[in-house]
Amino acid sequence: MPQSRRAAAQPQPTLLLLGSGELGKEFVICAKRLGCRVVAVDRYDDAPAMQVADRREVIDMLDGAAIRRLVRRHRPDFVVPEIEAIRTEALVAIEKAGTTVIPSALAAHLTMNRDAIRSLAAEELGLPTARYAYASSADELVRIVTGPNGVGLPCVIKPVMSSSGKGQSVARTRADLSKSWKHAIAGMRGDKRTVIAEEFIDFDYEITLLTVKQRKSAGGGTTFVRPLGHRQERGDYQESWMPCPMKPALVREAQRMAKRITDRIAGPEGAGLFGVEFFVKGDRVIFSELSPRPHDTGMVTMISQDLTEFELHLRAVLGLPIPRITYRGPSASAVILADFESDREPAYTGLAQALAIPGVEVRIFGKPSVRTHRRMGVALATGKTVAEARRTARKAAGCVRVVHAAAR
Repeated sequence: MPQSRRAAAQPQPTLLLLGSGELGKEFVICAKRLGCRVVAVDRYDDAPAMQVADRREVIDMLDGAAIRRLVRRHRPDFVVPEIEAIRTEALVAIEKAGTTVIPSALAAHLTMNRDAIRSLAAEELGLPTARYAYASSADELVRIVTGPNGVGLPCVIKPVMSSSGKGQSVARTRADLSKSWKHAIAGMRGDKRTVIAEEFIDFDYEITLLTVKQRKSAGGGTTFVRPLGHRQERGDYQESWMPCPMKPALVREAQRMAKRITDRIAGPEGAGLFGVEFFVKGDRVIFSELSPRPHDTGMVTMISQDLTEFELHLRAVLGLPIPRITYRGPSASAVILADFESDREPAYTGLAQALAIPGVEVRIFGKPSVRTHRRMGVALATGKTVAEARRTARKAAGCVRVVHAAAR
């Protein structure tokens, strides 16, 4: 090899993944395929992404000093947050010291706190959102909902810091507000005892627009995955599908809003994939939420196209080319849920029946413990139509049961 080419070669990058759930696991698999070194971090051991990473670290993710120690120990090229409950002030300090935070420390800080991202979207950028207000006590929640110019009933109440629908509920009467407050505080991540109360929007459907940003120094640009539809229960995703029938003008409006807010929080050198959620009501597109990383509803991309959301995120992080996405036709995902509590790793039945269905794939996440309604896997399916793909994914997910493992 010529000396100039040998000198130009650089070691493959090291990624410090903060949060090691099922989304992180798929991201690590993609990173390992491209030769990256990955250190997976979470608050508990044997998290899904740890099972496929080079190294693992268990820390309190709200301990900023612990996060900074890991950066000094492993000297990563990129710090990649995968969950909400992280001491984001530490990320700001890490970025100032010269380590790249994905997509940026500002994006991580704003999106880890629903109050910050909602205020930026509605008040600074003027994006259409549901009416909302914040409360830091049960009494204040009653005032902001039922008082003059209040949010009104029914309304959706969520912790400002949570994930996967934890702590979310719909209050339909004044009497529900006390229960909603307690539920939100019990389900919050982090240490911020604040909730957001949102106007209840009777939307026609809701979408996730996966938005990929590449840093300016790597050519820049924003790429959109086709909108995907999804359905939630208890504030948590249950199934998603692609394509989602949507008027072209509404797609363009969603893309305009997604680009505007991701440009603002990522800056010119921010890179990565964002999951931007919208409600659609008639001819209105209404901003809902934003995640600065692969999105749970985007797991359908593992069967719907050639470049999954995890591959798109990694390519943007590494500054690699993102060619035109090739779509494979109607596709769907459906979650596999647990219906019991256990600190032990579970077993699974029905995999053979699910995988015998044509067009089906299954992913078991490998979580080491179980709780009711926890996502433990996902079924993926294709079909001639979206309706057929959804039916097939639900059927396959229904075949797989999470059960108590036999004692060894």
